[in-house]
Formats: sequence, structure tokens, C-alpha cells
Amino acid sequence: MEASMSGVSPREHSVRANCGICPSGCSAKVTLQGERITRVVPDPSRPNGMCCRRVTRAAEILYSPDRLLHPLIREGKRGENKFRKAGWDEALDTVAAGMQDIRSRFGPEALCIYTGRGTFERSLWEMLAPAGVRETCAWSLLFPFGSPNTTGAGSNCYVSQAVIAPVTTFGIWWADTHPDLERSDLIVVWGTNPANASPPELIDRILKARSRGTRITVIDPRRTETATRAGAQWVAVRPGTDGALALAMINVIVTEGLYDEQFVREWTTGFEELRAYVSELSPEKASKITAVPPETIRSTARDIARAKGAAFLGYSGIEYTTSAVQNIRAILTLWALSGNIDVPGGVLFRTPGEGFRVSSAHRLDPPAGPPPVGANTYPLYHQFRKEAHAMELPDAILEGRPYPVRGMLVFGASIITGYPNPNLWRRSFSALDFLLVVDRYPTEDARYADVILPAATSFEYDSYLISDNSVRLRRKLIDPVGDSRSDWDIVAGIAGRLGYGELFPRSASEMLQWAFEGTGVDLNALQASPDGIQLPTHAPKYRKWETGLLRSDGKPGFPTPSGKMEFASSILKTFGYDAIPVFVPPAEGPESDPGRAAQYPLIFNSGSRSKSFLCSQHRNIRSLADQRPDPLVWMHSRDAANRGILNGDWVDVVTARGRVRYRAFVTDDIVEGAVEADAHGGSPIALGPWRRCNVNELTDADNRDPISGFPVYKALLCDVIKAGQDT
Repeated sequence: MEASMSGVSPREHSVRANCGICPSGCSAKVTLQGERITRVVPDPSRPNGMCCRRVTRAAEILYSPDRLLHPLIREGKRGENKFRKAGWDEALDTVAAGMQDIRSRFGPEALCIYTGRGTFERSLWEMLAPAGVRETCAWSLLFPFGSPNTTGAGSNCYVSQAVIAPVTTFGIWWADTHPDLERSDLIVVWGTNPANASPPELIDRILKARSRGTRITVIDPRRTETATRAGAQWVAVRPGTDGALALAMINVIVTEGLYDEQFVREWTTGFEELRAYVSELSPEKASKITAVPPETIRSTARDIARAKGAAFLGYSGIEYTTSAVQNIRAILTLWALSGNIDVPGGVLFRTPGEGFRVSSAHRLDPPAGPPPVGANTYPLYHQFRKEAHAMELPDAILEGRPYPVRGMLVFGASIITGYPNPNLWRRSFSALDFLLVVDRYPTEDARYADVILPAATSFEYDSYLISDNSVRLRRKLIDPVGDSRSDWDIVAGIAGRLGYGELFPRSASEMLQWAFEGTGVDLNALQASPDGIQLPTHAPKYRKWETGLLRSDGKPGFPTPSGKMEFASSILKTFGYDAIPVFVPPAEGPESDPGRAAQYPLIFNSGSRSKSFLCSQHRNIRSLADQRPDPLVWMHSRDAANRGILNGDWVDVVTARGRVRYRAFVTDDIVEGAVEADAHGGSPIALGPWRRCNVNELTDADNRDPISGFPVYKALLCDVIKAGQDT
């Protein structure tokens, strides 16, 4: 303080900490000058010290001139983007009044909360989850208010691959599995690109496995950076046809007797039904659907079946097509049949209760009364997550089905850029009686808000981090920038004004006390341990279904209704879906819609991630945007040549719904006949062409997976036209 008052700049000092840009909390060295962060770099001397490129721009992100610094209250018409600065008391009072007005006129269920990628901080998603849910990003803030309508990014990400597919097959959430890469003979990367992940931990493990002689196969429409860096075999599959590819490989394994016969006989149901179905899908027939040569289908199937431990890595790349849940079930079935589940080098299952979890004693149950929006349309999604489905919200807002939704609280999300048909969401937000937006930066959604509240980053409040073998605190490094507050403080402020503040932590210290009570971890000891507390580790056990280690009742078998691994899912059958993992061609594709395919002959794919950005975030950060200044559309060299398009040309990607401009990236590293269009643009503060590039002008809000309700982002029809040319 004395140095500052005398005109001398505060001395710089460095601390060991955790990055606060995303929830991964990678180990970092943080340099501060007084109370200001000036530099953040990875700390490779500590676990998880392999930070992404965004960490070195942390100061630019924290102190961006675009950062929201004060509460704002709308002055103009909704959507005009006219606001005035307000104090926190006035802003929170306005929020509470708006919520109570809606409840008095329409009932509590007329209010919905949506939590997006910007709220992905561990304490928030664990402590605010509905009671009895294994994993979700949706919050229980409105349950005491009387509304069941909580929802979030799970409505269009993760749940197909990590919840519905594995639970209806094994009875196990994907969070309770892990790939045994260190013992794998073969690693298959299917529908994900670990080289662009946050943190980049998986690509590091893949490359180390490669150096030990592990074979790597990447199944993807593109030869991704993961494929290139790992020297992988690339299986180029047409978007939306992964299920047909997996089923054809099952055909090979069954026909050639390469499956685990004892496992099938003793521990599975539905094999004969599955065998009969795949007998009609030979590699030759599947090749016409997938664009994968028949011999590649056969050789890849044999590689998986004969491997001494084959690990599977998959994610959202296989979630966004018409039969996505069943496609993923087909892949999981392939792994089970080939003997690669819960064996060394394969996909391992955790036992119930294995691994550290914070206390769930303070979680809240949804209120009695009407079910949340979308529960009847997508009942399995609701059964596993106890939340509303965001894809159904426009119908509730604009049409009052199944009942009116008149107000929303949007935390850390960019719905208009993240969901199909942005104009549908603009109309929906315009029609609301009340909208609260909480974020660190202005979003397109915020234009329609009544109140905007500025949120803090994870550098600016205390929390905790958990890995497989340790738990540690994530310590506050600086006070919140400007007049921003943590999400926890905002939750406490809203709940307190609504009369149920005691149901939520009212400070960071209380949140930590609630989190660790009854867990066996002493909070005082944790606070005294800068590097955290190591958790007990145990020697791995395999084929746990044989010894009763997968079921909470201790009986042998799987935690499914039948007690067995279900090729034919009893849960899906109960809900009226196909029991076995049938393949349904994309609803908008050359097989299903040849008329539209004649007009739009290319298969549209989108959603791949960039190292420079985190979903829709950071395109306003100059040093990051300069690394990827233009949105790209990948297209095969022959497809480009046929259209007179050269690498670097500006082009329009056109679908039946709209037209969006991209710069062409012409390459042979994508399957011919398909394109990959960059997503996550359209932010009002994005730099350059990203501001006008909202890929969801091209997608279709009504084209969804019938089981999960997920929109189809990766298997539509389009054409690519050189800019300035008419269609």
C-alpha cells in the first residue's frame, strides 16, 4: 500500500495456483502485481500442469474492456441493447420482483433457469445439482420457488454419449468409466479430438502410449490433429453413419466368431436379436452408407477384437445425428462383444462409491406439481437428469405448450449462438415477461435481458478441485474485477430475497463446509495443504460383474433391470424405443431425402472445437482471435474443384434454412462429399468475421434424436458456393 501511495508500482510476485479460465483448474504459476494478475503460465512440476494456450492469455481475458463490470437494468425496448448501470441491491430487488410477479400471474412453473458452459465450475455443478442425479450442470435454485424448470447445456451436449447410451446398455454412467490407455494395445478415438480438448491431458497420454508401441485408430470425417500427431490409422466415415459402421463391425465379429462367447452366454441379454439384425448389414452394404471400404471395416473390426485391450475414446462428435443414442449403443455393444470392457487396456468400470465425491446432503428435490417442460417428450432425459429440456422451451414460451414459460434466468450461456434457429430464440426472448442474464461478457442473449449481472471468474473466488487421486482447494487470487460477483454470491442474493436463503451456501467458506462435511476429508487439513490431499488408491480389479463389484446390492452382474449387459435394452423397450441399437439414416440425408440432396449435395458437419477458444467464449480476445481470425469450412479438394473454389476463398455455406459466410479450407483430410463448418461464432463482441458467423442459421430446430432430443448438428445437407455467386 505504501509503495502504491508513493507512486512506485507494486512489486511483482508469483504464486503456485490453478488456472481460472475453465473448470479444469490446471496447475499454473501466476504472477501478480499488487492485486492484478499480469501473467499465467503452466506449472509442469505439478500434476495437471499442461495448460492450454488460453492460459497464457488469462490476463487479457480477465481485464478485457468487454468484461461486464456492473449490474445493468434495461431502459429501452427488449432487444434494443439499451441499459443503465445499477447497484447490486437495486438489481437483485428487480430480479426478485420480476420472478415473484411471474409466479403470481402464471404460477411458479412459468419460470425457468438455464445454466451453460460458462457456469462449468465444479462446486456449482456438484452442490447445486438436483438430489439423486449422478451428474448434471442444471441448478436447483428454483426448486424452493416452486418451479421444476431447471435445464442447461445437457440439453444439447454430453447426455446422449455419457448418460442415456451407457446406462441403457450397462447400467453405468460414463463418468464411472475410464479408458485404460496405459495398458492398451489399441486406442480407438471415435468422434472426438483430444488434441483440442481442455485440458490437453488425453492427447499427452495417447502420444505416450504411441511411443510404447500402442496402435492408434481415429474414426472421424476428418483427419484430425489427434490422428496426425499420433500417426494414427484414419478411418474416414461419412457424418451421421457411425452406427452403421459399428453394426457392420459387429457383423464381422459375430460372423467370424471373434466375440467373447462365455461373456455373451452368461452375462448378456438380446444377443440373438442383435445377431439377426446385424446379419443384414454386411461390410459391403455398410460401405455404401458410410463411405468406409469393406476391407477397412473388416480389418478394423478384427483389430478391435484381437487387441490385448482396446480402449475407446468418444465424445460429442457421435451425439448429433438422427439415431445418435443408438449409434453410441452400437459402439458400446462392439466393445462388449469384443471383450474390451473392464479388462486391462480396455474401458474400465468403477465400483459404486469408488472415487471421492463431495457431500450431497444439501441437495434439493424438484417440487411436486407439473413436470418440467419436455419431460413428456423426452422422458428418458428427464428420468436420468430430473430437469427440463431446453429444446422444448420455445414452444412453451411462444405457444404455451405444455404450459406457459414467461421468465428465464440464463447463467453463463449463449443460447442464440448455441441452438438451432437463432431467430426462434430471438422471438422467444422477445416474448418473455422477464429475463435475467448472468455472465462475464455481453452475449447475444443479453440484448433481450431486463437485468444483466456481472459474474466473476474462478480466479476470483474459492472453490475446490478433484482428480482421480487427489482433492485440493482452488484458492481465490484476486478480488472480483469491477463490481462483479461470484455465481455463488449471486445465487445467495437471489435466494435470500425470495425467502429461502438458508437452503444455499451464503459464502464461499460455508459452501466448502457443506461440500466436505461427512466425506472423511478434513477441511482444516485441506486448507493447510497447498497441493491438496492424496486420496487412497487401490489395485485395479477386472471383470467386476463376476464378483458383485458393479451392483450396490453386491450381487454378480450389471446394474441393469435384467442384471446383465443389455444388447436389447429393457429400459428403451419400456419407453417405446427400439431395444437393440438399430441404425436410422440421417433424416436429412441422401438416403432419406434424395430430392433435397439433389439441391444440397454435400453433407454438412459442424461443432469441432478450436484450441484458441472455449465453445463460444474468447473470440473477442485479440491475441486468441488472431490465431484463428476467420471461421473455416473444411471441404475436400475434389468437391472444391468441382465448384471452382480455391483454398482461402470466401464462400457461402447454404442449407434449406440459411446461408453463412466462411473461408474455404481445401484439403484431402476430410471425407469426400462432406464439409466441416466452424461453430460457436455470432457473439456481439466477437472480432472480425466471427461476429456474423452463426452456424446455427444453417441447422434445424426440428431435426432431433428422438430419444435424447439433441439437435442434429452433424448430419444435414448443404452446398458450398463461392461468395458472390447465386445459388
